[in-house]
Order: sequence, then structure tokens, then C-alpha cells
Amino acid sequence: MPRQQVEEPFKINQKILAREVRLVGDNVEQGVYPIDQARKMAQDQNLDLVEISPTATPPVCRVIDYSKFKYEQKKKTRELKAKQTKVVLKEIRFGPNTDEHDFAFKVKHAQEFLREGAKIKSYVHFVGRSIVFKERGEILLLKFAQALEDLAKVEQLPKLEGKRMFLYLAPKAAAVVKPAKPATPDAKAEKKAPKPAPAADKAPEATSASTNPE
Repeated sequence: MPRQQVEEPFKINQKILAREVRLVGDNVEQGVYPIDQARKMAQDQNLDLVEISPTATPPVCRVIDYSKFKYEQKKKTRELKAKQTKVVLKEIRFGPNTDEHDFAFKVKHAQEFLREGAKIKSYVHFVGRSIVFKERGEILLLKFAQALEDLAKVEQLPKLEGKRMFLYLAPKAAAVVKPAKPATPDAKAEKKAPKPAPAADKAPEATSASTNPE
């Protein structure tokens, strides 16, 4: 079977149907030209006429090497994706009767997640008739938010949805700990006799422990 042709993202040369186009770029005299003249200007430079803004009136074109142009467009797209921050959402589950030890354990893990830059979706799951204790669940989630107020801001206050009550937290900018850069040989030499750092300055290391221990 013949391979399915991939549709080009831009119209080029004979596929440009407009009667006239506006040329831009450093290698042409910018202005509006009849399509035939614009194609000839591209051919004279052994390049392609590429329609870069089809919705403009008239459409905007450039005289360029189309293969090189596509490569540059893909490169820009990859760079934009790399710069986008991926938001990680961690779930922490409570029961309406969560004890103090379990509560403190989950607060500790939430602190680690927030320092890593993750958001927190915490919720109280009501089973059976425990839904009658929804006020208890709300108090528990507000207590959880208060325990994390130095590191997190509340994005959504406790809200009951079905059998679960949700609370959403986001890290404060100052709370996020950036990964340390690897030390250079010179830096290592300077740190042969390091001074003891105050205990308060040392942030706890993040762990990959389960967020929902039962």
C-alpha cells in the first residue's frame, strides 16, 4: 500500500492560490506582488515561495529554503515545549477519623511535595454513613491547610463532591527548592573544610514514599 502523504503545514510555490501576495524578508524588496512575479523572484534565487500568514489580506509570503524553514519551525516548537512548566499534582487522602500520627505523616509528605514545586489535591473520603461527619472532614482539611501555610497557598477551599471533600493547595514561590547544581572542581577544593551550617537552613530531602498510607 502507498504511504499516506503527510499534509504540509504551509502552502508553497504552485500551491499558493492567491492572486497577489505580500513579500517580507531581507532577501526581497518588500511589497505586494502578483503571484506569478513572486514565484519567479523565488525561482531566481533557487528558493521557495512560502505562505506564512494565509489569513492576511493579501497573504504574507517569504522567499526561503522551505526545508530549512520547516526545521527552524520544529526547533522553535521543541524549545517552547521545553520551557513550559509541567505542573505535578499529588494526591493525599484522609478518612474522616484520621488520627494525629497519620495526619502528621501526611503533612510531612505534603511539605516535601510542595518544596519540589508540586500542587496538592487532598481529600477526605466518606464511606457509607460516615458522610454525616462532613463537618469533621472540613475541619480536618482546614487544619491541613493551616499546617502547610508557610509553604502553600489555598487554591480551593474544602468542597464536597459526591462522597469526597476536596482541598487544593499550590506551593508558594519561596517554598520551592531548586535542585543544587553539581559542584565544579574549584568549588570542591574550596569546600574541603566546610563550616557547619545551621540546622534551620537545611531543607529535608524529598522522598518517593506513598501519599496514601492506610
